[in-house]
Amino acid sequence: MIRANTSLDIREIFAPGGFIAQSFTGFESRPQQLEMASAVKRALEGGRCLVVEAGTGVGKSFAYLVPAIEQIYKRTGKVLISTFTITLQEQLINKDIPFLADCVPHTFTAVLAKGRGNYLCKRRLEFAMRKQRGLFDEFASALAAINNWAGQTKDGSLSCLSFVPKTNVWDAVKSEHGNCRGRKCPHFHRCFYWRARRHLDNADIIVANHALMFSDLVIKEQMVSLLPDYKYIIIDEAHNIEHVAEDHFGINISNSRIKFLLDGLYNPRTHKGLLAYTKAERAIDLVGRIAREAGNFFKQVGSWYEDVRGETGGRCYKNFVDDTISGHLKNLRLELAKLAKKTKDVDEKFEIMRFVDRCAALAQDLNCFLVQDRSDYVYWVELATTVRGAIRLRSAPLDVGPDVKKCLFDKYESVILTSATLSSGPAPIELVAAPQPASQAKSVAEEQLVRGFDFFANRVGLDDFGAVKLGSPFDYKKQVTIYIEKDLPNPNESAFIAAAAEKVKKYILKTAGRAFVLFTSYEMLEKIAQALADWLTDNDIELLQQGAGIDRTVLLKRFKAEPSSILFGTDSFWQGVDVPGEALSNVIIVRLPFAVPDQPLLAGRLEQIREQGGNPFYDYQLPSAIIKFKQGFGRLIRSKSDKGIVVILDSRIVQKRYGQKFLSAIPKCTVRIVATNK
Repeated sequence: MIRANTSLDIREIFAPGGFIAQSFTGFESRPQQLEMASAVKRALEGGRCLVVEAGTGVGKSFAYLVPAIEQIYKRTGKVLISTFTITLQEQLINKDIPFLADCVPHTFTAVLAKGRGNYLCKRRLEFAMRKQRGLFDEFASALAAINNWAGQTKDGSLSCLSFVPKTNVWDAVKSEHGNCRGRKCPHFHRCFYWRARRHLDNADIIVANHALMFSDLVIKEQMVSLLPDYKYIIIDEAHNIEHVAEDHFGINISNSRIKFLLDGLYNPRTHKGLLAYTKAERAIDLVGRIAREAGNFFKQVGSWYEDVRGETGGRCYKNFVDDTISGHLKNLRLELAKLAKKTKDVDEKFEIMRFVDRCAALAQDLNCFLVQDRSDYVYWVELATTVRGAIRLRSAPLDVGPDVKKCLFDKYESVILTSATLSSGPAPIELVAAPQPASQAKSVAEEQLVRGFDFFANRVGLDDFGAVKLGSPFDYKKQVTIYIEKDLPNPNESAFIAAAAEKVKKYILKTAGRAFVLFTSYEMLEKIAQALADWLTDNDIELLQQGAGIDRTVLLKRFKAEPSSILFGTDSFWQGVDVPGEALSNVIIVRLPFAVPDQPLLAGRLEQIREQGGNPFYDYQLPSAIIKFKQGFGRLIRSKSDKGIVVILDSRIVQKRYGQKFLSAIPKCTVRIVATNK
């Protein structure tokens, strides 16, 4: 905990000869970093929400950590820092926070928070070992390995396990809220989860991910919590919170989810499961009945989807198929409850009751999806393209803003949201900040700055906030050249694929590979990959293709290791990918990243905007595309020594009036508009 009795001076911390410079060889004082830190400090002290867009190289983590540490010193409350990626969490916990702990004149503690399901439950492990003959077959060796690890590990979390166990094995031994005996458990004082929770209780800074943050925020409304109380929230990688909220507040039912539940009770193929070797014939019969009904149910869903996907994209109406599952789930739930009541084995009782709860949750989700009593939600079907792919029933709010506002902004006075891509307005030429108190009138410049964040703010329910927009300290004019192919066909025209493939060849040769080629759809990616396959082979260039059965992490490792390779990627490679140095010297943006309007959730949102008198293109599609364009552009330059080119094959960026908005949103670079004969 904080023990020092002197206040932090932000400027002294970040000064050329300050605390950080004294401990960090080669540290360069950056005015953008100092401005961000000062703005965060004012927002935390003034109880204000603040949105900060800070370009690559600003050093965002130090800029919000130092003011957070000062609030801890003042003993005003805990700080929660939420990130989207594990990479940033590890950077904060293993690098940035320990560094600051060594160089600032205060003592504080920081702990990484993990979801409860990441921790091993010793009681459940003992039960699984006793019952493993009935629970498992070929995975018994994995369970034995976990048991051996349990006697050696101090952390007890999944990330510390030397191998990745099968989902059903870990599901049988992980810690769970409804399956915990608390202080009555013989392992309570040595419990991995409760030990981690005690560390969180004593921590000054809690680092978590967005999903865990939302789970905690929502459950706190029911007077329960996953995390200790905190006063301040700092959300890094904040551009992702809308999508995390969609998943959190929506429904996701798949045939795989139902099969996983039923197999955990009794798998007729292996004759394994919780109910194996017990007198539970009726329950086992119900499991088989539900499995058959679920097969028929999802077969109906799949047939319906194939019939209508060309018209609706999978968006479905109320009771579009008959519910042939919920009634049987209710019967199974009641039968399991009877079994739990009869058993004298306390651990077995807990295990059975967890399936009672799962059956109830599944039935509730299924009913909610089919009844569709939320007019502000979109309901749709997704069908995987693989032979045995999952069929999913999905729902999400048209607008997550009200839900996020209710659990986050209405409950906490000061929330800091930061990312390199939050604004859809012009990039700053110099430092621009407007973290003004609400009591002061805003100037025209301040109003314009805040308006640049309106799209993001409206999507997440933020209506009263200060804004800071900071450019990168890198010299993009010298480091980046943008090539725009102005005469290519419109990407929606059939002639585009062949023409774009030829231009991809041209620019790949220019950098000898070392390129990301970013697409907005797998369909276009595959067509251009096929068009280039022979040419790439002839030129000894390896194509790493997302969606071709290779894990994303493996693709990235191979790209970094193979200097002449190119990587074809879609959505997940537009952001959160860091390849510094010459390994990535070329980013080719095949088409401007407008979301496909026939996706059910997007179609519903555009329809809602239209009904409210807005313009779907300018109010939603354009600003969201600009933000994603900035993310794709940002893959190239990760340090002040990086150099390279960005190629734009979508001629609309110069042919359409709105195209200039894309170019003005990124840092000033050398731009070369290329005609067809060049």
